[in-house]
Amino acid sequence: QGSELSGWAMGRWTYEGIDLNHNFADLNTALWDAEDNDLVPHKFPNHYIPIPEYYTFANATVAPETRAVIDWMQRYPFVLSANLHGGELVVTYPFDMTRTYWKAQELTPTADDGVFRWLATVYATSNLAMASEERRLCHYDDFIRFGNIINGANWHTVPGSMNDFSYLHTNCFEITVELSCDKFPHASELPVEWENNRESLLLYMEQVHRGIKGVVRDSDTDQGIANAVISVDGINHDVRT
Repeated sequence: QGSELSGWAMGRWTYEGIDLNHNFADLNTALWDAEDNDLVPHKFPNHYIPIPEYYTFANATVAPETRAVIDWMQRYPFVLSANLHGGELVVTYPFDMTRTYWKAQELTPTADDGVFRWLATVYATSNLAMASEERRLCHYDDFIRFGNIINGANWHTVPGSMNDFSYLHTNCFEITVELSCDKFPHASELPVEWENNRESLLLYMEQVHRGIKGVVRDSDTDQGIANAVISVDGINHDVRT
C-alpha cells in the first residue's frame, strides 16, 4: 500500500493482538532490584538471568512467535544480532527500558555501553542514508547531532524488548536499526533501500570477529570446559562459553 495508505501501526500487532516489540520477559527489573540490594553477582547473576516463572504459565500473554524465538535463542549460542525497524533513521542500543520505571525517557546504559555504542556507530556511519551530507530529519527527532545512534531508553522506554532480553538472558549483543524514514516503501523503492543498508549489514556482521575468542580448557586434561563463566574487570556483565 505504501506509506500514503498505511498508518504507522499497520502490521504492528499479531493476529492475537500482541505487540511483539514489547513481548519478551522483563529481566531488567529483577536485575536492578538485585543491584539495589547489593546482591549482584554473588547472590543474583549479572548474566544468563532466568526467565520469571509467571512468564512460562500457559495463560501468560506471550505470543507463539515470541516463544519460538526464545527457544531458538536458547538452542543456538548467538553472540551478535540486529532487529530491523522502519520509520526513522537511527540505530538504538540497550537498555531499551528506563531504569526509573515511571520515566518515558532516561539514559540507561548497560555494563557494556562502549561495545554497544561501537556496534551502533559501525552501522550508522556506513549506512548511506544516515551518513549522507544531505540527510534531513525523518520527523522531529534530531538524531543527526548524536551521530544517528541513541540509547534506546533515552529515546523512549520499551519494557520487554528483544534487545534487553538477548543481553540479559543469553550471550547475544543486539541492537535495533531504524533503517528508513519510510515505514512502508513501495516495491520500486526497495533497491535503493538495499543499497543504503547493504554495506552496513556486512560491516555489522564482521564485528563478530572483534574482542576475545578462544577455547577454555581444563589445564590437566586439555578438554574444553562447557559453560565456563568469563568475567572482565570493571564490567558487571559476564559471558559463558
